[in-house]
Amino acid sequence: MIIIKTKEEIEILREGGKRLATVLYKVKDKVAPGVSTKDLDLYAEKLIREMGDTPAFLNYRPEGASVPFPASICISVNDEVVHGIPSKTRILEEGDIVSLDLGLKHRNLYTDTAITVPVGKVSVASKKLMEVTDQALKIGIDAAMAGNTVGDIGHAIESFVRAQKTKYGIVEVLSGHGVGRGIHEDPFIPNFGKAGKGEKLIPGMVVALEPMLNNGTKNVTLDEDGYTFRTADGKNSAHFEHTILITDGDAEILTQPPKGI
Repeated sequence: MIIIKTKEEIEILREGGKRLATVLYKVKDKVAPGVSTKDLDLYAEKLIREMGDTPAFLNYRPEGASVPFPASICISVNDEVVHGIPSKTRILEEGDIVSLDLGLKHRNLYTDTAITVPVGKVSVASKKLMEVTDQALKIGIDAAMAGNTVGDIGHAIESFVRAQKTKYGIVEVLSGHGVGRGIHEDPFIPNFGKAGKGEKLIPGMVVALEPMLNNGTKNVTLDEDGYTFRTADGKNSAHFEHTILITDGDAEILTQPPKGI
């Protein structure tokens, strides 16, 4: 069931989104060679709790998972697509690319956002992959207008990605989603689709759009930990995400980082 948020809920989500973006970009600034992914996780949790909020992902158990997620942030490196579990032994190296996927609960409402960042100097191919994925998110947000459909968002993203000279794999088994009262709500928002198909977008809907592009095949595998998805061919993947509000005009990005960050 699609949940239309109240004016009061939207105000709380606006504040939560600002807080979340601030934390994410502070964590981004800590990304460097020699840093462990667990260091970044602990830092993210510290920042969230200092604001009086709660990490959304810590101990969250999605449908089908055998155990709760054991960290506050999902950190996925290189061929890891999403949901990587932070570890003291996973040390970032020059040339890696890292997806930082973070959720926050502020006054019992959830926001969700992600970026992929370089560790030092990265390859031209990795840089291009990140740029195209980031732009794909912006294209999807532009299509997220009241009266359009979920299929319009997927079609816009897919059309943009297919037009690139480099052929990228669009991950199909993972998607964007509704968010707010829960971490994952309806509707399911794939990064591909047919224009005009799917649920209609209505003012007051709050959704998380999150393109995931691979530098090769669209196919992914799931690690034995039950969370970490990887590209099936071992090539790099990038992931960007914003929580947005559907309005009567352009979508409002709730997780836009504050100016100066």
